[in-house]
Amino acid sequence: MSGFQINLNPLKEPLGFIKVLEWLASIFAFATCGGFKGQTEIQASCPPKVTENKTITAVFGYPFRLNEASFQPPPGVNVCDVNWKSLVLIGDYSSSAQFYVTFAVFVFLYCIAALLLYVGYTSLYLDSRKLPMIDFVVTLVVTFLWLVSTSAWAKALTDIKIATGHNIVQELLPCKKEVLCYFGSVTSMGSLNVSVIFGFLNMILWGGNAWFVYKETSLHSPSNTSAPHSQGGIPPPAGM
Repeated sequence: MSGFQINLNPLKEPLGFIKVLEWLASIFAFATCGGFKGQTEIQASCPPKVTENKTITAVFGYPFRLNEASFQPPPGVNVCDVNWKSLVLIGDYSSSAQFYVTFAVFVFLYCIAALLLYVGYTSLYLDSRKLPMIDFVVTLVVTFLWLVSTSAWAKALTDIKIATGHNIVQELLPCKKEVLCYFGSVTSMGSLNVSVIFGFLNMILWGGNAWFVYKETSLHSPSNTSAPHSQGGIPPPAGM
């Protein structure tokens, strides 16, 4: 086994350079989703008891178990004799959100390991038949899982926007009876939209990089397995 020796040349080639982009894109993917926290507000009143609108707030965030996000009235204020804390948002989207974020973190870690292999053990990677093949298979699987996880998360995000938007007034029982409710506002979900964009960007990066990884395998040039590298096999450590 070759010893660790830093060789930055692979980073100048598509295989290494794209891996750096994949590493960065995975960070943006899990950071923009996993770090989100927001709230939705409604205005409630019940004339003649309470003529002034009071703000009722429900705070939610990653992992988006909305059915655990209860409404909170202003501190020390009894709004229309309703136990607002017993009322919650509708939906549990934690499975899609956690799958997306967890997968992005694993991809982040894999990119670090792959870059260490490319840069620190260049000769070992180029001289091996198994390592490029494993890298190629992982690349294909990761591409597919980016499509699956991002699509699931995009659908969940659409449902989250609905569950925290204007429709909540129609779903709250007190608002169907004696309480006058109006939708107030909801935190902008721009960062969550960005997370979906980065999910599909990751899929494109990994799908495009599959070709460059494939070129390093014996599938691209089967004769490499029996011919010396000097006769046109896998390129030398000077570049991938």
